[in-house]
Amino acid sequence: MVGLRWWNHIDDDGKSHWVFEARKELKQEKRTSSEAESRIFWLGLITCPIMWVIFAFSALFSFKLKWLAVVTMGVVLQGANLYGYIRCKVGNRSNLTSMATTYLGKQFLKHNIKDDQIS
Repeated sequence: MVGLRWWNHIDDDGKSHWVFEARKELKQEKRTSSEAESRIFWLGLITCPIMWVIFAFSALFSFKLKWLAVVTMGVVLQGANLYGYIRCKVGNRSNLTSMATTYLGKQFLKHNIKDDQIS
């Protein structure tokens, strides 16, 4: 739907390898999904783990331990799904780290430049 996929494969040595892929879109290429569909996908992907966490607190505070086990599995599986798609969208961890560092650096510079201009 949004051009992302991830999976796990095991090589001949028995080592597990996770693969995260994102479709590269060319300018000439026609998009298969609209912007609205993409927003719906990401909204659903983010709200499901939030709902499971709410259910987990509900089961915890009502002392329904049988349901807490089910809800915990829901949180873990939905969280893994969200993590996988975010890794596909953003890329590998070093890319995620450099992106966060760049963003924080820009915010720091913007904040300091504003302070210098005010003074």
